[in-house]
Amino acid sequence: MHTSTPVMKPTRVRYQVLFLLFVNVVINYMDRSNLAVAATDISKEFQFSSVQMGLIFSAFSWTYLLFQVPSGILVKRFAPRILYTISLVSWSLATVLQGFAKGFVSLFGLRMATGALEAPAFPINNRVVSSWFPNQERASAIAVYTSGQFLGLAFLMPVLSKIQYQAGWKGLFVITGLIGVAWGLVWYIFYRDPLRHKRANKAELAHIENGGGLLGNQPGNSARSGFQWSDLREVLSHRKLWGIYLGQFAVNGALWFFLTWFPKYLVDYRGLDFIKSGYWASLPYLAAFAGVLCSGFLSDHLVRKGVPAARARKTPIIAGLLLSVSIVGANYVHTPGLIILFMSLSFFGVGFASITWIFVSTLAPKHLIDVTGGVFNFIGQLAGIVVPIAIGFLASGGNFAPALIFIAVLGGLGACSYLFLVGNVERVTPKTAPVH
Repeated sequence: MHTSTPVMKPTRVRYQVLFLLFVNVVINYMDRSNLAVAATDISKEFQFSSVQMGLIFSAFSWTYLLFQVPSGILVKRFAPRILYTISLVSWSLATVLQGFAKGFVSLFGLRMATGALEAPAFPINNRVVSSWFPNQERASAIAVYTSGQFLGLAFLMPVLSKIQYQAGWKGLFVITGLIGVAWGLVWYIFYRDPLRHKRANKAELAHIENGGGLLGNQPGNSARSGFQWSDLREVLSHRKLWGIYLGQFAVNGALWFFLTWFPKYLVDYRGLDFIKSGYWASLPYLAAFAGVLCSGFLSDHLVRKGVPAARARKTPIIAGLLLSVSIVGANYVHTPGLIILFMSLSFFGVGFASITWIFVSTLAPKHLIDVTGGVFNFIGQLAGIVVPIAIGFLASGGNFAPALIFIAVLGGLGACSYLFLVGNVERVTPKTAPVH
């Protein structure tokens, strides 16, 4: 389809696109985690119990989860440039409004709105990377944009803590929301799909397509763009896909502890002062950032060296999930340095396991990547509901140790799902032929 002359060097527009995705993810997770920074002051002002805070922490995920499958359908039908802009600006405005919450009901409702409006983000990320990157570069690309959630938060935690110190928890929500609105406009101005990007030359497009990139599989280009219930039945009927769904639940279980309860754990259960907790909290995020980059580049390196895909793709995820179990060690130490050491080891493991999205584009039937991505994120986000609420109940007696044991058990179960359910890494053969 696309040809290139020997003298034509491929452009590298895909790396500029990857940078845009990286910042999108930083904004995405900033607006998920700002509540964690504000939690201590909010709970004091409104006299929330740990169970109530657990419910507030979970509110985002109720709607984020419910809108995953619809988001997969939307991503299949609408261009990423338009859909991502609408999602970014609208969830950022909902974040601004959280600064004006008057109590449990309004804050809970606005967190639910933020979750619903963020729902298309990661299915769009997967669509963009599947379109812009060949197979041999895809794990690295996923690792780079996924690292945005960790690197961004590592540097933002102290910044967000200082913003709250200066502007209060209400100012924190207003400022972080306005940043997202501005960035949504930047995305709209600079992003284009591969076939519509004027700066991507034919050599780059050929490099993407010849390497397995789904160059022409853009929304609106498919012969069958409408959703059918048989699509959903299909992606729920394969053991391999259930292996990655359950594994994602485990990865997200540990992630949501760090996105919600972790700063409050340091301040209220470990006695660190608020400003210092922001600096301490940044260290596990840096560890997770290192973990996700090591995982993605190691996995692609092993594939290029001829290591079987099953070992190259699954090993980092299984090893990372097993390492995440080390969080339980924080129950047996008392100094801040050792507590953060175990938290950092665990979160490094979570980062090391966070290339799980590679299995959506690798295992799913090609015509159902978007729907598979929606189900994958839907089941993964169940952890965003279950884990914050469960921690709220487990810690309600003033002892946080059972909550950390709970997180460790999830990590072990996630490793088992990749060991025993995923099996050989090969694309699933549809049980029913696609309808055209």
